[in-house]
This record gives sequence, structure tokens and C-alpha cells, in this order.
Amino acid sequence: MTQQYETPKGRALLPLILFLILFIGTGAVLSAQGRTMAFYQLSAAVAILPAVALALAMGKGKLNKKISIFLSGVGDINIITMCMIYLLAGGFASVAKAIGGVDATVNLGLAFIPPQMVLPGLFAIAAFVATAMGTSMGTIAAIAPIAAGVGQQTDISSAVLMGTVVGGAMFGDNLSMISDTTIAATRTQGCAMSDKFKMNVRIVLPAALVTLLLLAVFGSSGGVSHAGDWELIRVLPYLVILGLAIAGVNVFVVLASGIVLAGTVGLAAVSDYSLLKFSQDIYAGFTGMHEILVLSMFIGGLGELIRYNGGLQWLLERVNSLTRSKERTSTRRSGEFGIAVLVSLADACTANNTVAIILTGGLAKEIATDNGIDPRRSASLLDIFSCIVQGVTPYAAQVLLAGSIAGISPVAVVANNWYCMILAVVSIAAIITGWPHMHEKMAKQDQYV
Repeated sequence: MTQQYETPKGRALLPLILFLILFIGTGAVLSAQGRTMAFYQLSAAVAILPAVALALAMGKGKLNKKISIFLSGVGDINIITMCMIYLLAGGFASVAKAIGGVDATVNLGLAFIPPQMVLPGLFAIAAFVATAMGTSMGTIAAIAPIAAGVGQQTDISSAVLMGTVVGGAMFGDNLSMISDTTIAATRTQGCAMSDKFKMNVRIVLPAALVTLLLLAVFGSSGGVSHAGDWELIRVLPYLVILGLAIAGVNVFVVLASGIVLAGTVGLAAVSDYSLLKFSQDIYAGFTGMHEILVLSMFIGGLGELIRYNGGLQWLLERVNSLTRSKERTSTRRSGEFGIAVLVSLADACTANNTVAIILTGGLAKEIATDNGIDPRRSASLLDIFSCIVQGVTPYAAQVLLAGSIAGISPVAVVANNWYCMILAVVSIAAIITGWPHMHEKMAKQDQYV
């Protein structure tokens, strides 16, 4: 972005606060009143409209200029990338379901995996795929349709299943060597990916193990309500896209290949399936993603207006001033908390963990230097806390995608993302205690990291 931002202003955050009050507040009030599907009554894509109007009304400058800034946020490459993933994921999920691929894949899994191990299995698969693929969005697009099918054939809540998939995807994305968040964190902090990984894994692995244990305990109460037969040919599209994902193939190629292969299987294995039906299923998948696609564009535009009006810079300066307070007794601890709060607030404003790291990386590096914090640790904290917030933000792309595929509220997905909640506790404890202590010399930074 090349826009000239205004001076820092705390009131620039009011539009985001208004959106959260309208969306989450309305759902909470209706839930208290006993209304079924409370969080579906007010669409987030509509709840954000007053917030956008308020952001446009705030600050200096002509309305035309502010509209241009809003549209530049809507058209940001990260937003467009997410929207394309939404469309391709919707198209693949729709075609795979139409040819019986979802049911066949679920039945295959239930035939070999005990019901009590479904949740740990989904978490482990999502974590492995995200680590190999380097993207939580692509992982959720590949795994969430299977999880949704499991919810239909077992007693396990769809919200828990989706929360498990999102948690596993965030775990893998956080550790992956090819993830945008890893690249951004290591570049801004000046450390090698391998060094960041060694520090990072010691913090997140305990949280993942606790999550797996809880998922196994919870899953032990789930039973199979109905499991049917399966044909390997109908499972083939999922096996192929998982294989491509693990091989590190571009997410667009993975999902596009999945759509083509699923359609081919349908034409070969489903008697009444035709090219016309194939095209209709793809379009149905596209239209099923319209709400989160519109909301994501509005979020991108609103975030850019908040930045232009000085809201994000105000947050960064407030956090930075707290870490520089002379009254602090532990500079290391206060500095690490400052980095954690810094990237968390930035992610809450932008709903994009990579962007949040890029925006705060420079200031985080200054805080780390001033407080004697190891670059490996500051890079890990940036990545960890951005992933935590991304996984528990109802309007984040990953949460919206999982909720849309399962047909449930994103708030329900967030409430059941146990991994990110446990990781938050473990990470805060790590800051307080200074654990893990790594005394080995840091590797020389590679200029191509």
C-alpha cells in the first residue's frame, strides 16, 4: 500500500468495535433469549456495513479518496487470493459431494478408524498437511469437507470437528518452513527458519499433545450413527488432493485438480452424471461461498480504512510505550508480552496473520533488541500469537471457510478451536517462565530465508 496515513488515532478503531458489537452482540442476545440458530439471524456481511460507513465518515479527506482507499483494501492481493481459494474450495466440495465422494471417504475412514480416534486423527492429518503445504487455508479447503461428512455420520458435533480441523491447520501453518507467516517472522527478526522452528516447536508441541489427549477423551463418547459402503474410485479425488498438498503443490493447482478429477470420476462412475450437471455443481459451490467472499472483501477494505485513519499505528505506539516503561521489573518479560500483544491486536484489526506479522515485524525487532530478547524467540512469538488470534477470530478467513463448508456459525467454530486456546495458555506461561531456554548458538541468517 502506498497511501499516506493520518496521525495515530485511537478512535479509528471504533468501526471494528461497532462491527463486533453488532455481529457477536446480536448473536449473544438472541442466544440468551433462546432463539435457535442465533448467530445466523444477522449476517456478518450485513453487520459490517454500518462499520464501513462509519470508517468512511471518519478522518480527513474527501469521500472519493476514502472510497478509493477502501477499494484498494478490497483489492489487496491477500484478499483476492483468499477469495479465489473460497471459490475453488466451494467448487470442489460441491462436486465431490454430488458424486458421493464425501460419503465414500467418510465411510472408508470409519471402516478403519475407531470413532474415538476420529478427532485426534483429523487434527493430526490437518497438522501434517498444513506443515507440508504451508497454508492453513488450503488445508481447511481439503480436509473440512471430510470433517463435515463425519459430522453427518457420527454423534460428534460439527462445531467440534471444524474447530479441530482449524486447530490442526493453524498448528501446521505455524511450523511450516514454507508458510508465509514463517517467512515473514524470520525475515523481520533476522533469524534462520531452522532456528525459529527449534524454538517454535518446543512451545507449540506441548499444546498439541494436550489437545490430542482432550480430543481422544471427547471422541470416546462419539458413536457412528450410520456408516455405509464405499467405493475407492469415489475416494480418489480426496486421496489425490491430499497427496498433492503433502507434496507442496500450489493450493490453486491442488483445488483445480480436485475439481477436474471429481468431475471425471462422476462422469465415469455415476450413471446420470453429465457435463452439464458437473458445471452446475461447480457453480453451486461458487454461490455457496458468496457470504464469506463478500465479508472478506469488506474486512479487507475496513482494515485499510482503519490503517489510513491511524488506528493501527495508534495501537502499535501504545504497545511500544508499555514495553519501554521504566517501572517494569523484567524487561525480557515485558518485551515479550509487548510483542505478543502487538501482533495480536494487529491481527484482530486485519484478520490476516501474515499481514499482521509484516506490519509489526519492524517494531517487534526494536522491542526485542531493547529488551535483550533472542531473535528466535521474537520470531516464534510473532508467528504463534498471530496464529492464535487468527484461529479464534470469527471473521478470519480460515474460520469463515470452515464454518461455510459445514454450514455452521463461525462463532461455533471459534468456540471449539481447543488447540488455539490451549496454545494461548502455554505461550503465556512460556513468556512468564522464560521457557524454553535455548543456549546453543543461533545459526547464521541466510539471506534467502
